[in-house]
This record gives sequence, C-alpha cells and structure tokens, in this order.
Amino acid sequence: MEASVDRIAQPWGARTPYARRAPWPVRVDTHLAEGTTEADVQQWVRAASILHSDGDAMDIAVRDGRMVGVRGRADDRVNHGRLGPKDLFGWQANASADRLTRPLVRENGRLVETDWDTAMECVVSRSQDLLRENGPGSIGFYTSGQLFLEEYYTLAVLARAGIGTNHLDGNTRMCTSTAAEALKETFGCDGQPGSYDDIDHADVIALFGHNIAETQPVQWMRILDRLEGGDPPRLLCVDPRPTAVARRAAVHLAPRGGTNLALLNALLHEIIRTDRIDHDYIEAHTVGFEELKKQVEECTPAWAAAICDVPAARIEEAAELLGGAERLLSTVLQGVYQSHQATASAVQVNNLHLLRGMLGRPGAGVLQMNGQPTAQNTRECGANGDLPGFRNWQNDDHVADLASVWNVDPSQIPHYAPPTHAMQIFRYAEQGSLRMLWISGTNPAVSLPELARIRSILSQERLFVVAQDLFLTETAQLADVVLPAATWGEKTGTFTNADRTVHLSEKAVEPPGEAKPDLDIFLDYAARMDFRDKDDAPLVPWHDPESAFEAWKRCSAGRPCDYTGLTYDRLRGPSGIQWPCNDEAPDGTERLYTDGISWADPDHCEAYGKDLETGAAQEPVEYRSLNPDGKAMLKAAAYIPPHERPDERYPFQLTTGRTIYHFHTRTKTGRAPQLNSAAPDVWVEVSLLDADELGLAEGDLTEVSSPRGSLRARVRVTDIRRGLLFVPFHYGYWDTAAGSGPDGRTPGRAANEATITDWDPASKQPLFKTAAAALTLVERGGGRAAPAPTTAASAPARDAANVAPTTGGGDARVTQEVPQTQGGSRSAREENGR
Repeated sequence: MEASVDRIAQPWGARTPYARRAPWPVRVDTHLAEGTTEADVQQWVRAASILHSDGDAMDIAVRDGRMVGVRGRADDRVNHGRLGPKDLFGWQANASADRLTRPLVRENGRLVETDWDTAMECVVSRSQDLLRENGPGSIGFYTSGQLFLEEYYTLAVLARAGIGTNHLDGNTRMCTSTAAEALKETFGCDGQPGSYDDIDHADVIALFGHNIAETQPVQWMRILDRLEGGDPPRLLCVDPRPTAVARRAAVHLAPRGGTNLALLNALLHEIIRTDRIDHDYIEAHTVGFEELKKQVEECTPAWAAAICDVPAARIEEAAELLGGAERLLSTVLQGVYQSHQATASAVQVNNLHLLRGMLGRPGAGVLQMNGQPTAQNTRECGANGDLPGFRNWQNDDHVADLASVWNVDPSQIPHYAPPTHAMQIFRYAEQGSLRMLWISGTNPAVSLPELARIRSILSQERLFVVAQDLFLTETAQLADVVLPAATWGEKTGTFTNADRTVHLSEKAVEPPGEAKPDLDIFLDYAARMDFRDKDDAPLVPWHDPESAFEAWKRCSAGRPCDYTGLTYDRLRGPSGIQWPCNDEAPDGTERLYTDGISWADPDHCEAYGKDLETGAAQEPVEYRSLNPDGKAMLKAAAYIPPHERPDERYPFQLTTGRTIYHFHTRTKTGRAPQLNSAAPDVWVEVSLLDADELGLAEGDLTEVSSPRGSLRARVRVTDIRRGLLFVPFHYGYWDTAAGSGPDGRTPGRAANEATITDWDPASKQPLFKTAAAALTLVERGGGRAAPAPTTAASAPARDAANVAPTTGGGDARVTQEVPQTQGGSRSAREENGR
C-alpha cells in the first residue's frame, strides 16, 4: 500500500497501529527531487540521519553524481523505514550554491580565498609558535555533535597526546553533557540503560522536559502507533508548553521554569510514601536509599505545588501513574538539562527507576536522551570533556591504559585537572590565556548564551580562530582561517545514536570544490605538526575512515563502549548494531544492567561523582568508602530556586528550544526550501492571558529583552503556561542563507542575545531555560501571522486569531509505503487517503 503525503503539513505521517509487545510495522518513507523517479536512481548509498539524535537509517539516492533524494531503510531497528521532515528534505542543503569550496584566510581585516597549503601552514605555524611561547594550554578545540566517530577520535588523540591540551570540548556541552553526567552519577559510567524497543513494551512512558514529537520525530511516530494499537501506553508529560506529547498525555504537568527538582522530589516522596518501591532490588543493587528517603521526606505534593505552580492533585495523579506502572520507560531532554539543577533533576529520574526496579527488562528503562546525531560519539571518543573509552581521568591506571593504547608516556596526557568544559574554554579565551581556538562543525556565534559576549571574544585580535565548516556562518565570518569541510553524504564514517546503535554512513557524492572531510583535515594537521609517539613513530598512524575505526576499536576494547565486535562490513548489514558488541555480545547489547550494575566498581568506574548541589568533585577514597561494591547510587539533592528570577523590570521567564523543521542554527535546514518555508523566521510564544494583559495579538512585532541583550520577534499566542516566553534558538543575528547582514542598529533575532552566562554545577551545561525577560510592543502586526508553524507545540491558542495552517505543497509530498503483508490497518488507510 503506497500513498503520497505532505510531510510538512503532516510531519509524523500515517499511522500503522500495533499492540503492546508486537513488532513495530514497517513503513518506508521516500522523497525524491522533483521530476525524479525511483527508476532514475542509479545508486542507493547507506547513511543515517545527521539532523537529530534518533539515528534514523536511510539510503541516499544518487544520479549523475548528485544527491536526488532519500528513503528510509525498512530493516533497521531504529526507524523501520520511517523518516522525519528534516531527514526527508535536509539533504538538499549539500548542493547549496553558497557552500565553501576553498580555504579562506584573513588579510587586512578581510577573508580572502587561498590554497590548502597556505591555510594549513598558517594554522600549523601559529600552533607551533604558541606551543613554544605559551605552552599547550594556549590552544583549545571546540567541536560538534555532527562529525563522525573516526573524526572525534582523531581529534582527541592529536589534542590530548599531540598538543597536550586539556581544552577540548564540543557543542554537546549545550545539549547532552547532563545526560552523560547523570548516568555517571547514578551508574558510575555513561551509556544509555534503555533501548528504543522499550517503547514496544512499556505500559507507561514518562517524558521529562522532552518534546520527543519534534526532537526525535520517528520515535514519536512509534509512540503514536502504540497509542492507536491494542493495550496502548499511558503518557506522563512534564513540559510548560502545549506540545503534541502534552496533548496526548494521560497526565500533563506544566511546571514553572527551573523547578524540575522540586517536582521530581515530590514524585519520589509519593512513590516512597505509598511503598511503590522494589525493596529487594534496592537492597541488592543500590546504595544511598536512606539519605534519599530523608531528603524527600518533607517534599509533599502540596510543598511542590507552591514552588512549581502545578496543582498538588495533578502531582499525586502523576505519582500514581508512575507508581502503578508494570513497565516504565522514561526519557529526559533539554527541559531538564538546560537548567541550574540539571544533573540533580536528571538523577532523580534515574532514582525513580532504581526505586521501582525498572531497569534491564523490555519496557523498563531510562533514556537520558541526546540532542545531536553524534553526541554519543563525542563522549565515547573523549572529544567532549572525557577521556576516550569512558576512562576516568582521576584513575592513574585508566590514564596508563590509554597511554599504552597511544604508545605515549602517561604524563603526556593531561590529567592534572578535569578536562576543560566549553564555557570555561571561552572564558579562558576572554581572559587571554587561550590564544588559539579551533572550531569544527559548530556555530557558537549563534548557539552559545549571551551572544554579545561571544562575538566580543571571537573578535579579539589576540585570539586566533580557525573555523571548519560547510558555509560562511556567523562564526566563520569572525575567523582568521576558514577551512571548507565535506559533510554527510560526501564522506564515510560511523556514528552512534541515543540508544547506542552504531550506523555506517558512506560517501555518496563528491564534496564541492576543494572541500575536504574533517578526518582528512585533522590527519593533515597531525602530519604537518609531526606528532610522534614514544618510539618516534607517527602518533596518528591511520589514513582513512576504516583504519581510524579499527584504531578506535583497540581503544574501546574492554571498556563499557566496546566496539571490538563491529566492522565496516558488519555495519553494511540490514541494521545498525548497539554497543557493547564483542565476543560476549557478538550481536550487540539491547539493554544495559540486565543483571545488576556493571561499571560502578571503584576500579572501573568512569567518574567518582560530584556533589549535585555544588559540583564539587568526590575524591577516589570517598567514592570507595561510599560505594565499595560498585552498586548504583541513589543520590539526593535539595531544591534551590533559579539564579535569575523575574522581577518588576523583567517580569517573564524566557525559555528557548527547537521546532521540528530546523536543526540547531539552521546551517543546513535553513537551506532546504520545504523546511525553511515551514518556519522561516523567529517568533516568540506568549500565553493567551499574558497577551491580553499586554494588549498583544498574533503577529505583533515585539522586543524580547533581558539584562544582557534583546531580539525582535513576532508574537504567536499559544496555550503555553502564563509568565513564560518561548523563543526558538535556531535563528542567527541575520539570515546568512539569504545573504543578508546586520544593519548595526536594529536588535537581532537570535534567542541567545538574551540568555545568561551560567551553568549547572555538575554537568557545566548552560542555562537556556530560565532567563528573566521583558516583552514590549514594537509595531502592530496588522493581521499578519507569526512565522511559527501550526503543526506542533507552536500551534496557536484555541481562542487566538485564525492562522492559516502550515503546509508544504507539492514539493513536500513524500511516498509512504506500508507492505501489504502487514495488513495495512484501517486508520493507516484513512490517513493515507487524505
């Protein structure tokens, strides 16, 4: 059964209902360029999505050396053939006319084209001068969550053991560092306990600060299909916005920003008070129960209701739902992670599962989700503030083991202090101790908080900035050297999604002009710098993606993220494979902790933990005394109010986030016509009551201001909670895709003009959710609607003015094929027929 659907208007496509514990039916989504048929496709090349953390497997259609479309891969465990809107349309950006095709260097204040030798020698000579004059601490690297495993690992080796710097982190600090920290705090090690397949078995799915409908749309399709099938799950949604998840939830809690910990402590209070806990599991597999019980003893629903502005009865209802679940799956994302008690809150979700014994069984798991496609790889490979292979920088045996893998002296690997997190790297640059910053695959001039400060840092004459990217982004325009990079579909490599599934993405077409894969750029730099091991052999001996992967396998051997059972040939099979994959688990590992806690032993753990309230690191001897047997840790924390709260001048809370049609700073999605048309410009969401009080209407142009800066955006009146403003963070100061620039007078449109330079004490993740803000009218909209889509969380309020629905038209139509052998349910047929 095949049908054509406008996947801008219907972002999740048709339903294929299925019952609990049944396999998720296949539905193959295909989008080809206008005028192209499947018969025209000369080659299908395997890949996986690079525009979110879902890891959707797909094939790239190639004709005459060009990409002409994509289709989902039916046999893959992650998506069973489905693709989201960004998957379906984002590939078009690869062929955008404004791709960088030659290196650029700054001469007399202007960026001018040059050749690769000139550009690389410029970078190498500055590196060598700084090493000689200022030492390795003067050089830092800030990378992405969108490169490939092989590239991160190469970068980690050359930065840690080649340069010898501690200053290496990724923009994953903005989106996924709390996931890693929360897992380390509870289980002693990173690695998602759960699996996407738990959606098939759960009877309750709890989503904490996770708008899965827009951030992982294919897994939301899976939940929707469960909701339409037999024995559907009940949903708990914790989100201040009226998301698609909230609209389908059995219980929706919309707390005040920055109060997640109070809410979670109240839920744990109720779970313990009603004795909905697994005493045997707690005794056998955890430490810290009595301390947790004492911490939440006074955290009643009534206490939390006063803090969170959520009815106590609704908190009790949520606790009843969680406590009565037979198989509970919980997911967590930015609504929890980008706040001042991010790690403390995420850890309480882990605690909930430990108290209930909800781990290691189908349908019973935790997914501390990622925001980016290869965020997991930055963590595994040591490119985001950890040592490769989940090794513990405080454990001398771990450092010695890594040194043995790299054939260097342990003293060559900096481990005198924690690896430097991104916010501190930029602070060192601001203060002047860091004199060179190499930025690869990310756009901090839009994505970091308090952008006026970031622009000032990147513009310093004393800071030498290298930008490695596809386009002349806002960041690249401030760089001293710009290196044109190849991207997804133009290079080969592996990446790992949020449930540990490893995919191989292969080169389908040539990159434009002289653009090179990131791996080739890093290998070139390592060779020119002549990095050597202790036998005077090249420190980085591999030469291509597959040999880099084999080198990584040796580094991962015996560690939690063991890849030794994987090869490129195996990854060319029908489906991605979950790590650990080794002799003990040759087909991969669907769930962790099926037989107790594996990696929390003091000799093997990735980290010794931190105080959740202060971020102070625990010493090894303290960890050994608290957890000598390597059990899971039930860690408690007291609620602390947000650092910046609304006042008379700034009466609102400002929260930032995403829309289903864009990824990060729109470097690619802003250049895909269907996606750009669906959400072409920034907007601000305001509650109906607040809009009435301020005399604002749909489409009015307003200024959103904070103590740090301001932006202008048109109003979308929604059912968001009162007192909260939402602004999507995707939009830069100006529209680089359209070639426009700032006029120097008008406030820009970037949400991060107004966000605060502050971070969670444990994970060091910035606070994008709780800035204080004001909203003022600039001019009336005159009947004009905000440029916000109507299809998901940004839908206009029921009582707001009429707004035309978001549609994509003919070029947004996608073929959806449901094999006849699956039966083709009535609801699928009806929706496909629309």
